[in-house]
Amino acid sequence: MPNIKSAIKRVNTTHTAEERNISQKNEMRTAVKRAHSALESNADNKADLLSFALKKVDKAAQRNLIHDNKAARIKSSLMTAAK
Repeated sequence: MPNIKSAIKRVNTTHTAEERNISQKNEMRTAVKRAHSALESNADNKADLLSFALKKVDKAAQRNLIHDNKAARIKSSLMTAAK
């Protein structure tokens, strides 16, 4: 544990940001999984789930939670499955 006041603050800030990032990344992964399963089972709400997943992937890439190329790969696999 750091002794310097600014370092203590930085640890707290980093911890908060890490929790937020993990949460957002998990939401994205869940949305992608739901979209894939909806596309495989030809569910009624597959278009809504697909657009929601694409939105989550774009937001994750925008916030640098995932790399832009990874976002492109995920979106590509979703769109390929949608065909």
